Amino acid sequence: MKPETEKRKKHVGRWISVGIVGVVVLALLAAIGWYFLRVNPSLQQVETIETAFPDESLRPTVAPVEGNANAPVNILLLGSDSRASDGSLLTGLGDRADTILVAHIPPDRETVQIMSIMRDSWVEIPGHPGLRKVNSALALGGVPLMVQTVEGIIDQRLDHVAVIDFEGFKDLTTALGGVTLQNDIAFSEGAFSYPAGQITVDGDEALAYVRARYPFSDGDYQRAHNQRALLRGAIEQLMTRENLTNPDRLATLFATISPHIATTDTFSLPVVYDLASQMAQLDSSRIQTFTMPTLGTGMEGSQSVVYVNWEGVEAIRTAFDEESMSGFAPAPER
Repeated sequence: MKPETEKRKKHVGRWISVGIVGVVVLALLAAIGWYFLRVNPSLQQVETIETAFPDESLRPTVAPVEGNANAPVNILLLGSDSRASDGSLLTGLGDRADTILVAHIPPDRETVQIMSIMRDSWVEIPGHPGLRKVNSALALGGVPLMVQTVEGIIDQRLDHVAVIDFEGFKDLTTALGGVTLQNDIAFSEGAFSYPAGQITVDGDEALAYVRARYPFSDGDYQRAHNQRALLRGAIEQLMTRENLTNPDRLATLFATISPHIATTDTFSLPVVYDLASQMAQLDSSRIQTFTMPTLGTGMEGSQSVVYVNWEGVEAIRTAFDEESMSGFAPAPER
């Protein structure tokens, strides 16, 4: 073969390779553009928590991260039982938020811990003498004081805050085609009956499940447990290959839940995508749910309160400080 012909063929081959790469890049850009066009209208429905964090001087220090290691991620989730009359999830939140959860994602991204904080937990509220119910932080100082209070409990910074209306649970379970969960105690609530064992709930049935507390002798304890069971089931369902590999499906699910949530601007879509990609291999069995350690209930004046087991909380703080929580075993509840 003549050198010129060989040179021409190499030149053409190189341009074909460049052309293929260009087509792939354009296709990816088009797909990303299409996806953001689908998701963007839903983003407009997500209410933003404008002021969520206390002054920097009142917060735990940021732990240094070495090399390419990940930092731990802590998310405060507040559940609201009803939307305010003005349509906002944040107006009057102190009177309506009765679910407090901390989702902890360790640096190794191999597990997730979801801890309930009982709303009647008897704790110190910064800036207010004595002890009060933890939920009173919202009424006394809004989301920033709740963040400061919870950061003091776990001795770590909260990176994101999200508020969800319980109606969002209802719509999400319907969009997922039902959520399968492990129900520990058989009970009835209104028109619905929930046998013990593995059950699948959706819509109004799911909403009644997370709201129920009067069927139980320990009231809020079991309700918090059931709420975590539903949340765990929803996470497991969301993380199926069918959902994670289908952008159209993800966009539809996001559109379903977005009218029912409010988040800090730190919890942006790129941040969520990046976190999801880091946790793509997470096995559902590695999602741990538990209640912040308590010593039971009692009376403080006319108030029924939950006493915190601070020795148990110290063990949680130590665990949250570790690179990995794969070997973590929460203490038995109640």
